[in-house]
Amino acid sequence: MTSIKTHDQTVLGNVHDQPEMLREAFARRSEIIEPFVRSFTSAPVKRVVFLGSGTSYNVSNIAAAYFTRLVGVEGVAPYPTEFMNYGVGLDPQHNDPQSVLVVGISQSGTSISTCEAMEWAKNQGYRTFAITSDVTSKITEIVTDVAPLLVGQELTGPETKGYTASILSIYLWAYSAAGAVGSLSENEVEAALQAAGTVCNDFDRVIAESEAWYDRNRPGLLHSSRINVLGYGIDYGTMLEGTLKIAEMLRVPTIGNLLEEHGHGPTYALKFDHATLIVGSEEKEFERALEFRRALPEYAPGTHVITCQDFDDADERDLVFSTKAGTYLAPLLYSVPMQFLSAKGGEDVYIDTDHNPVDIHLGHYEAERQSGN
Repeated sequence: MTSIKTHDQTVLGNVHDQPEMLREAFARRSEIIEPFVRSFTSAPVKRVVFLGSGTSYNVSNIAAAYFTRLVGVEGVAPYPTEFMNYGVGLDPQHNDPQSVLVVGISQSGTSISTCEAMEWAKNQGYRTFAITSDVTSKITEIVTDVAPLLVGQELTGPETKGYTASILSIYLWAYSAAGAVGSLSENEVEAALQAAGTVCNDFDRVIAESEAWYDRNRPGLLHSSRINVLGYGIDYGTMLEGTLKIAEMLRVPTIGNLLEEHGHGPTYALKFDHATLIVGSEEKEFERALEFRRALPEYAPGTHVITCQDFDDADERDLVFSTKAGTYLAPLLYSVPMQFLSAKGGEDVYIDTDHNPVDIHLGHYEAERQSGN
């Protein structure tokens, strides 16, 4: 396990713990980067398959986009069982399994579906790698190489800082791998790493602005009968994570959707007391996202944009971060306001956010079960 300090072991305590955790993880970034780049460059890679469940699946979606766009190799993120049982994410034309790197993301290292899929991949001759906060966990007994997830302890059920630690890790992997294979120049890689360091150093402001956004919108958010979360591009994975966290802790009906698909049916069910959170990535769809932001309040006033992009008619419903992060770094920020809605909102309506009301554990190896996916 890592030696990173932790504070109050509640979900909300972990949310507040993120600035210190990210700064220390960035300072120790060589521990994250070097094992991965060594594994990635040990033989030519045509495809990277990222596997994870729950929060780790959401991270995998962002990782796949990073590697496709930045590194120039195909990144895919199937569900572990779909990968193992049906070959989803594999190309039958790739006859050389050594050209495929399968990466397991599991904070606890005990996710049943991820561990089983990684074992299947290794038995098929695919190269295997994992990132986990416990470098002695079950997944590490399966894979060839491992990197530590530098998150410290997160003993609560719902993951918050584990998500941001994972996003930082895959960002560092993607840029470092791109530099190693020549997809990006040394200067481009260095600029990206410096940008990450700047955001980690400024993460206290991200936390403060996210909590202030929740506090000023608390009445409407907590009285919503349904919450819609919309995303696109890189932040499709952020949408998935926000949807998971709100449903997991605030426990109201929560629906996530690709931005454009929200206008093809889901708006038929829109009601006045629904809240809609739009993750406004710096990508081609941003202006389209603002069209949704301007149209929906006539039918459901609680429509909010979460973004780093300034726009003219932003108001108190929106969160426009003063910390400006580009397309690939912004996912580190965008989950935080939804963490506050989930964790602080849950506490405000007297939900024990760490208690699972369903007393069955199907996701992890029970004898070794820890928090996390």
